Amino acid sequence: MANHKSAAKRARQTPKKTAVNRNRVSRVRTYVRKVEEAIASGDPAKAKAALKAAQPVMQKAASKGVVKKNTASRKISRLAARVKKIDTK
Repeated sequence: MANHKSAAKRARQTPKKTAVNRNRVSRVRTYVRKVEEAIASGDPAKAKAALKAAQPVMQKAASKGVVKKNTASRKISRLAARVKKIDTK
């Protein structure tokens, strides 16, 4: 048990923030998976739509500090390259 007022407050806040961050990470993974499934299906329109939906979710996670900014940018870039690749086929 926390002995100081500030430590008690931290003990109350940490589980709440952890739950929110886990939710955000899970959401990012879900959107990335949707893009990868659309790429695997070979449908360029579906893949573009999935990527367009995933980008803001990944950028918001980066801005909130759930994932690093460069990590989010790298993932978006690689997914965009893969979507572009199936679009040109």
